[in-house]
Formats: sequence, C-alpha cells, structure tokens
Amino acid sequence: MRLQFFGAAGEVTGSCHILECNGQRVLLDCGLIQGGRDSEARNREPFPFDAKSIDAVVLSHAHIDHSGRLPLLVRRGYRGPIYAHNATCDLAEILLADSANLAASRARRAARRDPRDPMAEPLYEREDAKRAASQLRGLRYGQSQEVAPGIDVSFADAGHIMGSCVVQLALREGKDTANLVFSGDLGQYDTPILNDPASFGAADALLLEHTYGGRNHRDRDETVKELGRIVRDTAQEGGVLLIPAFAVGRSQEILYQLGKHFEEWGLARWKVFLDSPLAIKTSHIYWDYPHLYDEEATRLKRTVDPMPILDNLHLSQSSDQSKAINQVRDRAIVIAGSGMLNGGRMLHHLKQRLGRRDTRVLFTGYQPGHSLGRRLIDGADEVRIHGQTVPVAASMHTLGGLSAHGGQDDLLRWYRGSDSRPTVYLVHGNPDQGEALAARLRSEAGTRAFLPQPGATINLLDPGPPTGP
Repeated sequence: MRLQFFGAAGEVTGSCHILECNGQRVLLDCGLIQGGRDSEARNREPFPFDAKSIDAVVLSHAHIDHSGRLPLLVRRGYRGPIYAHNATCDLAEILLADSANLAASRARRAARRDPRDPMAEPLYEREDAKRAASQLRGLRYGQSQEVAPGIDVSFADAGHIMGSCVVQLALREGKDTANLVFSGDLGQYDTPILNDPASFGAADALLLEHTYGGRNHRDRDETVKELGRIVRDTAQEGGVLLIPAFAVGRSQEILYQLGKHFEEWGLARWKVFLDSPLAIKTSHIYWDYPHLYDEEATRLKRTVDPMPILDNLHLSQSSDQSKAINQVRDRAIVIAGSGMLNGGRMLHHLKQRLGRRDTRVLFTGYQPGHSLGRRLIDGADEVRIHGQTVPVAASMHTLGGLSAHGGQDDLLRWYRGSDSRPTVYLVHGNPDQGEALAARLRSEAGTRAFLPQPGATINLLDPGPPTGP
C-alpha cells in the first residue's frame, strides 16, 4: 500500500495523487495546472504514469485545478469510472465543457499569432470533455463504495463548494489494513450557503491542503462590511465595479451577499450583471441541492424560488448581451469569469475598462504568481490582454476574507476535530504556507507533518517521511 504525489505537491494547482493497493491503481483528482504559459505547457506533457494503467479515479470536487485534466486522461486512454459526489458530477459536466471551450479559444488565438506554436492545438477537445463526463459515477455523503478490490471510499462534506468532499479510503491487502484521508479543499467555518467541513474518522495518513496554511483570513463580517463600502464608494464616484469570480462557489456567494444587503447597500439604483453562462448554470445547480445548505440558506430557500433575491440582476448568456455591458457607464456591478483571469469574459471587460479611473476591480480569490491578476494587484502600469497592451488607470481591491479555502486556524480546528492523529502530508499550497502550518501541527498537536515533493512516495502501512523521487 503506497501513495505517490504527482500534482499540487509544492504548489497550489494541478491536484493529482496515485494510490496503489492489491495491484490496483486509484487516481485521486486529475487537476489542471493553472497560471501562465509555462503552466499551460506543463499540462501538455505526458502524465508521469500510463493513463491506461489506472483502475479508478476519485474526484474530491469540481474545481478545474482538481478535475481539469480528466478529459486529457480520457483522451490518453483511461476508460474506467470517475467517482464523485452527485453535485460534483453535475458541476464537473459543465465545468469540463467550459474548459474545453476555453482551450479551443486559446488555441485559436495562438494559431493567429503563429500557426507553428505548440499552443495552436487545444489541450483537449469538447468530445474528450463529454466522454469524461459520461464516466462520472455519483455518490452521496456517507455512502461507502468499493472503487477497486480492497479499496472502499466514502465522502464527507468539505464545506468548500457544493459537493466538495473529504475523501476517506479504507484499504485492505491480505491481513493488512490502513486508512487514508484526503481533505480535498476545505472551506472556512461559517461560510454562507455551505455547511462547515465535516470531521474525518480513523486515519493513519492524511493528505491535507494548505493553500492558506500560513495565515488566517480576515474576519468574514468585516470582509462583508468592506464589500459594502466598496459598492457604496463606487456608486458615489459614478463608476463600474468589476468582480472576477470563480463560476462555482464565489459567484454564488457574492450574489448571496448582494441579495442579503440589497437595501442596506443601496443596490436598487444599480444594475448587476452575472456575465457568465457557466456561473448561471452553476447557480441553478446550487439551487437544486437545498439539502446541502446551511441553516441560514435553508431558511432563505423556504421563502423564495429563484436564487438570489435581486430584482435588478441581469443574466448575460450570449456574447451580444456581454458586449452590451460596455455601453453602461456607471453604477454597474459586473461579475464574470474567470477568478484567476486565465480566460473568460472578464478579460474583455478589463480590456475595455482598465484605462478608466472610474473603474474598480475587486479580487475575491487567490491570484497565482506571474498571472494577470497578480500583476494588476502588484500595481502594473500596463498589461497584455489578448495580445494587446492595455494601460491601467483603474483602482484595485482585494477581499481575501471571502476565500473558499480555510485559513490556518480553520485547518487546525478541522484536524483537531478528529479523535485520530494521523501523520500529515501537506499538499495544494506553496512551501512557505506549508512550513508555517507544519510548524504549528508539530508544536501544538505533536503531529508528524511533511511536505512531499512531486514524485515522492509514502508507505501507508508505516507512514513516515516521503521517499524519492
């Protein structure tokens, strides 16, 4: 019984790990490596394993940095089941289709610049995404499923996005047994709409994400108050507020807060645009799983039919509807993809409005190093968008308290909430964040904590320091 780390080890994106037991190979996540051109090139490299050798895939949740290479895995020969929560199956189907569309768009732009560019070929096609979606197999929270001989899987709510899972694996090989837990991505406690992360059961080894393992988020109530101030300040100056947002989770939470504070923030005088077909579809899926809501959202669901409560919300499905937003000059909030500015309609809005001083750009999520979002936050005077140089006169704001990831105290609280004290392997985070969390785990919980490198392996019968690569 062993586990090998192939993605999101020493970095945030590209979650991918292989579990071996009884001669079976189970892949935990198969995520896209996100960032700039170098990241795109890494996605095109051969997998460090044979796709045809995988017996089953277990998907922790639908975000593309956990699911986005599944179409590529299928394209390269994987034909087995992909186990996920039912809500994740619904979300992954639309996210993977969108990812294929973005891949095609990026390839067309690269081909116009240089037909010989390797990026002129899409990473995968729409048919690959459809085939991957057809291999999804839905499970409920708490349902046990044998995904391969000697490997049983059950899911618990991770509180990150709808359908996100803490993956619990019970392993049997002859007389030997072991329990492995994979946190997936854990949400903050007291996040609107979603329940808190569920505690995990018995475990010998724990794969724990540490995206924000080195710090805590700002108090959520203070964050929401700041969001209100930004909305009111933008209105006073007669400008437009652009909010790049992930289609899954973040867009729904922002709409939830706008609806909850509709009168307090004076939103009746605004036009609010959800300019993302993907986020619109996602919102409908969120509304289809009311049994997964927290108490406050459950009460809201009982009183209204559509989600959210915004009379002045405009859903921009078509490209013409999106382009028409450019004619709006003031008191508009535009929520559009993507959260990391690596594609989507927000790029077009930024290209049109970054040069205007009455524009504000509000970042509500992590922006990788060297990405467009990071350059804007760091104060770039100009940026390149779709091959054009765009001057920057707009003001930038960050709102870290809305993160879908738990901060350091959240991660420690979740770990302490279990009766077992497994050896911890920190994944899905930058090394500085991991070292900070590992230090607290060692000093406060007496836990052995390690930061594995890509290609490293651990023995699940005697969890200790990773070996290799």
